[in-house]
Amino acid sequence: MLSYFINWNPSPEIFTIPGIDWPVRWYGLSWALAFIGCHFFMNRIFKAEGRTDKQLDTLTLYIVIATVLGARIGHCLFYDFAYYSRHPLDILKVYEGGLASHGGAIGILIGMWLYCRKTKESWIWLFDRLVVVVPFASFMIRFGNLMNSEIVGRPTDVSWAFIFHQVDDLPRHPTQLYESLFYIFLFILFYTLWKYKRNDFGKGFMFGLFCVLMFTFRFLMEFLKENQEAFENALPINMGQILSIPFVAIGIYMMFRSKKETTHLPQPQNTL
Repeated sequence: MLSYFINWNPSPEIFTIPGIDWPVRWYGLSWALAFIGCHFFMNRIFKAEGRTDKQLDTLTLYIVIATVLGARIGHCLFYDFAYYSRHPLDILKVYEGGLASHGGAIGILIGMWLYCRKTKESWIWLFDRLVVVVPFASFMIRFGNLMNSEIVGRPTDVSWAFIFHQVDDLPRHPTQLYESLFYIFLFILFYTLWKYKRNDFGKGFMFGLFCVLMFTFRFLMEFLKENQEAFENALPINMGQILSIPFVAIGIYMMFRSKKETTHLPQPQNTL
């Protein structure tokens, strides 16, 4: 075994609350920081564009509930339907783990649709703003996966490979780290686009661009990951890739739609 591989064996628990024997876990902290960070940056966006704190608080409530429900139900449906169809009450055991990012994405879409229906907010405007902060949340969640030594990559001999001792003794791609770094890049990119270029794009362009970049990367990254469930081994591509394709297609459609909308806007006339 080469010595330059990174030995990775952190405890998933940070500490235990005295008296009640309640462990505080890195994964739970990552989710909490994801929501706190998203609320902070969305607050800046809402204030800059004339929305109120009350509107943001309502949106946050919708998004938190929709994300957790979507991620949990997505995991149960997409990755272990056979088990949860026989044990439906176990769906409620979120504390045992099992959250799917694609399910979370679908949950966010549904939650935002319900929010816009109630508040009469423009859903395209909101989608173009929410994609600014979603990469930050994704970064935090993948950090939690890394601390849990889960969603590991395939075996490799690259010098930066991690040996996830809670999984086995093989050097593997640290795919959680790859994704975390990419999501930070996306966050910086979309925050910059929103701050300096948001009025240069047609409605829906940023949402479409996000879907294309995020889920194309996710599709490609799955080639470096171990399949999460045994049934995926019989598929030509795994479940994460299958679920990514519709999001990429939606993104391409939204980008073309925004471009068509932009070309129909009245153009300023030159004056002598």
